[in-house]
Amino acid sequence: MLLDLVKQTRSYRRFDQRFEISRDTLRELVNLARLGASAANLQPLRYLLSYTPERNAAIFPHLAWAAYLKDWPGPAEGERPSAYIVILGDTGLTRNFWCDHGIAAQNVLLGATERGLGGCIIGAINKGGLREALNIPPRYEILLVIALGKPAEKVVLETVGPDGDVKYWRDSDGVHHVPKRSLDEIILE
Repeated sequence: MLLDLVKQTRSYRRFDQRFEISRDTLRELVNLARLGASAANLQPLRYLLSYTPERNAAIFPHLAWAAYLKDWPGPAEGERPSAYIVILGDTGLTRNFWCDHGIAAQNVLLGATERGLGGCIIGAINKGGLREALNIPPRYEILLVIALGKPAEKVVLETVGPDGDVKYWRDSDGVHHVPKRSLDEIILE
């Protein structure tokens, strides 16, 4: 059921780094992105795939992880993603990518979840460093990075408390808690 798939599609930040994700799996996930909606049907997104330890290691230091977890610098060696998809915008086609990359990223995560994988959409990127590390031509704007792997953490949804705090947090057992506003709170009638 779609509702269950959406509930299971969380932002995972710790993975079993030993689990390999193949190029073919990444291509299948990008195909889901490709089939999604695109403003004016321009289809300006391009995708850079990373699934080798060497290329993954070149990407990792250019990403920021979990801003609300102040004392956590990101996944340790052994908990890092097994693959990445870098979403790029082709400025030769347009300079406005609207929300295409958000639609594409969600399609990728839904497909990853369906395959027993997890991921995290990352927008906090050192774009200059990543561009240099991956030799990305200037024509392509770096929009998002999707980290992918076999989840090595539990993420649970809970209702936002009376204080209204939406910050995610981890408990002493390492369970990642994600407060969500109620449906009645977000619908204006």
